[in-house]
Amino acid sequence: MATHQTGKTEQAGKTEKAEQAGKALDGRVALVAGATRGAGRAIAVALGAAGATVYVTGRTTRQRVSEVGRAGETIEETAELVDAAGGRGIAVPADHLDPEQVRAVVERVDREQGRLDVLVNDIWGGEHLIEFGKRMWEIELDRGLRMLELGVRSHIITSHFALPLLIREPGGLVVEVTDGTAESNKGYREQFYYDLTKNAPIRMAFDLAQDLKDFGATAVCVTPGFLRSEQMLDTFGVTEANWRDAVAEQPHFAVAESPAYVGRAVAALAADGERSRWNGRSLSSGQLAREYGFTDADGSQPDAWGYFTRVFAGEEPDPADYR
Repeated sequence: MATHQTGKTEQAGKTEKAEQAGKALDGRVALVAGATRGAGRAIAVALGAAGATVYVTGRTTRQRVSEVGRAGETIEETAELVDAAGGRGIAVPADHLDPEQVRAVVERVDREQGRLDVLVNDIWGGEHLIEFGKRMWEIELDRGLRMLELGVRSHIITSHFALPLLIREPGGLVVEVTDGTAESNKGYREQFYYDLTKNAPIRMAFDLAQDLKDFGATAVCVTPGFLRSEQMLDTFGVTEANWRDAVAEQPHFAVAESPAYVGRAVAALAADGERSRWNGRSLSSGQLAREYGFTDADGSQPDAWGYFTRVFAGEEPDPADYR
């Protein structure tokens, strides 16, 4: 017991010194579930840049490609990017629909670190299943249920195994990642299964907040805006260097943001000693940028959901007013 207490005291000392040196998350341990690409990768890198040790999981490795079919983005590469940012990245292959694989990931984190401070549930990979413009009964049942498995069941399985480790120390943070806020998702999100899949994490964060508050932990749901993920850039046939060329095809793309933006949003939450004020809330990258003062990679502060709220109301706002 004395040895364990001494270890905790030393860890606290390291964390305090690191924060004073500008590495707010040095000594902290994060698990980013679904960190192969897009928002998950950017969140892992931002946590690493703040000094965290980050376990990054996903199904696509340099040896195996998931059903998403994007071989160029792997968890190993994400871990290397975390290292390059100044943290420590650890790639662990895992299918988060397999309870035993998730259990093994958490047991490894416990064995190697003895703690978990930040859990990010960014598991998805269901874009290839989406069929907009169809009614519920017109969509193949297997496709719809697979979307719910990927975007809802996987989050539940991960939290089930990870939260007992996270609450071991007070101050833990759980981030559910989705598409849209509680406010923006009051309307129909274009398709029955997609609507359910993307609304569920908002409610999960609210529910987990009730379960975690007695342990000094915080649960929130965070959404990026119009995300310029690798897959989205490919869809429009552009790169991060010339992404504005896609605005001619899709005018709303003018408010798009890089994955770094939501990464910085989650890192800011993790570094905020008073983040419990957000407990149970649904938050956007643009909202958190205004709160914490960070910017996107290009120095702007896009507010996509402020923009789309007006679009959904039938207005025609100027995208320039939301960058």
